[in-house]
Amino acid sequence: MISMNAKNNKKVRPGVALLVVLFIVMAITILSLGFVSRSDVELACGQNMILRTEMDYLAESGLEHARGLILNPQDIGLEDWTGIHTELQLVEGSSDYYNVTVNRDSTDFCNYIIECNAYRLQGGDTIGRSSVIATLRLDPCIAYWAGSDTIVWPQMTINGDVYCGGTLTNNGNINGDAFAVGTIGGASITGRKNESVTPAYPVAWPGLVSTDFGPMPYYIGLTTYSADEPAGADVASNSPSGPNLAGIYYCAGNANMPGNVTINGTLVVGGDLTVSGVNTITSVKNFPALVVGGQVLIKDGSLEINGLAQIEGLDPNTTNAEITVIGGLFIHNGGVTSPSITVKVTAAPAIASIETWPAVNTSRRWRPAAGAFFRSIERK
Repeated sequence: MISMNAKNNKKVRPGVALLVVLFIVMAITILSLGFVSRSDVELACGQNMILRTEMDYLAESGLEHARGLILNPQDIGLEDWTGIHTELQLVEGSSDYYNVTVNRDSTDFCNYIIECNAYRLQGGDTIGRSSVIATLRLDPCIAYWAGSDTIVWPQMTINGDVYCGGTLTNNGNINGDAFAVGTIGGASITGRKNESVTPAYPVAWPGLVSTDFGPMPYYIGLTTYSADEPAGADVASNSPSGPNLAGIYYCAGNANMPGNVTINGTLVVGGDLTVSGVNTITSVKNFPALVVGGQVLIKDGSLEINGLAQIEGLDPNTTNAEITVIGGLFIHNGGVTSPSITVKVTAAPAIASIETWPAVNTSRRWRPAAGAFFRSIERK
């Protein structure tokens, strides 16, 4: 005879087993949900890491973009690639953009502050961002170039780098680096001394030839233009016009600047140029300001040059002479030969860089900056 307790035990056991199974299923479900949730988090973290890495590289690409255009201002329509440039893309049609802000140092035109903000747009919302700010230094950035032994006189101030094809003696103010094929002596400079430089030319001689601009028409790409010529030896104020897009003023022999002359373009003199009175030359984009095949003889007066000046020699014969250059002063022989002239040269590679056409559709580029490096890069 089976007792009542045995029957009750048989009825209870199936229910207990079901509860155990349910608890096991619940535990497995909770653990599985935890693993799934953790995997989703790790996947999201990985995607965020990929996004951040991509934005970091895009921001750095923006810095390189700015560096390339600052080194090659011939490629842009403006004087310099400064200001704010928005919604730029490395890959056209992608959802990744970057904004670049470029500011040039107000006193040292060889230094730039570049800020780049990279971001991704999705449905009109910004889902990723990376920002960097950097200081770019053009190096070397030649303001004053002398082809042989030269002296920087006490009345001379050079804001930028200096190159000398022989022995350099500094008795003035050089606010930059100095490069010399020989030795460097005299007063101290604010930058580095580079003696016995190899190769001999960190920045080469521009090599402009007066006949590239006249008397025959000169070229810009496939188009020919005609230079203006003075009626006599005296040059007058001149500006670009339709048939003379670059504002070339061409003098085959010797020429005089008698004072109150303003040239917006390029003055090309095959012989010597004698300057008196107050005169100003401002170059047109991608063209030099002054090309002189002989000596520049400054009498009582001043000459202000905005752009590249390539001359054979500078020979002042008065104590009331002054020359100011914003761009670059390149003298083939001996530099400034007298302490009686006040000289101030400030490197401005954006307006000193040139692109000329010695022949139809055959361009030639030159720039006073040999390279550039980032002095600092900081992530924001």
